[in-house]
Amino acid sequence: MINKNEKAPELESIPKSIMNIAWILVLGAVMPLLDSTMVNIAINHLSTDFNTGLDLIQWVITGYVLAMAISVPLAGWMAQRFNGKWLMIGANVVFLAASIASGFSGDIYLLIISRIVQGFSAGFISTLVSILIVEVAGRERMGRLMSAIAIPSVLGPILGPVIGAVIIQYSSWRFIFFVNIPIGILAITLMILKLPNFTPANVKAKFDFIGITLLGASSVALIYGIAQAAKSATFNNSTTIGYVVAGVTILAIYLIYAAIKKEQAILPLHLFKTKSFSAVMVGLFLAGIATNGPMLLLPLFFQNIKGLSVLGAGLILIPQGIGMLVARPLIGKLTDKLGARNVVLVSLALAIVGTFPFVFFNEASSLIVVSIVLFVRGMGIGGVTIPMMTDAYTGMVKQEIAQASVGTRLMQNIGGAFGSAVLATVVSLSIQGKAPTISLMITAYHDGFMLALVLSLVMLIPALFLTNKASQKSANSTTAP
Repeated sequence: MINKNEKAPELESIPKSIMNIAWILVLGAVMPLLDSTMVNIAINHLSTDFNTGLDLIQWVITGYVLAMAISVPLAGWMAQRFNGKWLMIGANVVFLAASIASGFSGDIYLLIISRIVQGFSAGFISTLVSILIVEVAGRERMGRLMSAIAIPSVLGPILGPVIGAVIIQYSSWRFIFFVNIPIGILAITLMILKLPNFTPANVKAKFDFIGITLLGASSVALIYGIAQAAKSATFNNSTTIGYVVAGVTILAIYLIYAAIKKEQAILPLHLFKTKSFSAVMVGLFLAGIATNGPMLLLPLFFQNIKGLSVLGAGLILIPQGIGMLVARPLIGKLTDKLGARNVVLVSLALAIVGTFPFVFFNEASSLIVVSIVLFVRGMGIGGVTIPMMTDAYTGMVKQEIAQASVGTRLMQNIGGAFGSAVLATVVSLSIQGKAPTISLMITAYHDGFMLALVLSLVMLIPALFLTNKASQKSANSTTAP
């Protein structure tokens, strides 16, 4: 029985050995996160160098994203069966090799194939990092370690465009891939020397070929269909409708299959009986639109409305990144001490405060004021995803960690694609068929930010179903292995 008058116990410091493991895993995730943001900037240069239309060049990005979606369920199964250390090393070796191949590509088709291999290994890396960090963290320090591993996801969208813009301006696009060489060599070396062996959770776990295929196919169909909506500037096109319907149908088939297979499915349905896990899945999807979607709009707003260069737009976003970095350590500590619910609610409030002014900003808005608002927004969105990801594992035993990671990673991928497509489509529809005046474009961006704002408010609902510390202790005490 918990005495309500008792003070919450002080958190024990995290042993240095565990922090070192966490930072090595973080380093292993740096390459994919930097690449995914830098390559976007190089699209026009790739089109010129290869003398190829944008329709084919877009597969440099699309192939990467789809391959990443396919590999997530496979990575979840392999993490149950095999030593996580060598899986992580292998995934980084493959990513590094594909990076080198991408940089030396003399043909657009070779570049696309290399990027598909990169995406496949990136899906493994992102899934394995989540699984291994949960195993290392233990119950009482998961929030703080999850905050640590999230640092690349903070720095990637902020530093990636800046580094990419500098490389494109002063050198060749090929160095976008070559910068991975020193990072990859260092990460792989440290993993071999310092990373401990991870005991497989279930060496007898059967290869769920049907489940993995269904989840991978559903994710690919949904993400591809959604991406075509952004390209067509409308969801009412045959490609989007066809692929989204196919994705939903395949997902429905998976649900029937998983209901029959029960615990043997790659993503068992019994996980959703936990209120917090279901709330996290809904919250992560909404976060793709409410918090991640504006990450696409912001640089475009600064370039098209404020007249900044690509590099200038990247630099003005730095205050948002600083806000996220400032919030991360505090978010981790508060999540471990208080639980996810209140942390997410307060963070959402800050995110709303930091998004609301963009519904009114225009070409005359002070960059100083904009920077302050971005800092506040960064602090807010920095505290939304991490507590939810931490809460996804509440009350779970070791063999369920990989299964839960498959669900959360897939939802993040689909939600992120959906968020970018929805906001891009809203902006495009607002100016479609009209002369793109500054006034009209401002209204279009305001519409996009307003949608993000509304969905941030909607996110408050699933946030209410996350656990607090008392309910976390109750759940963990009944399921601890």
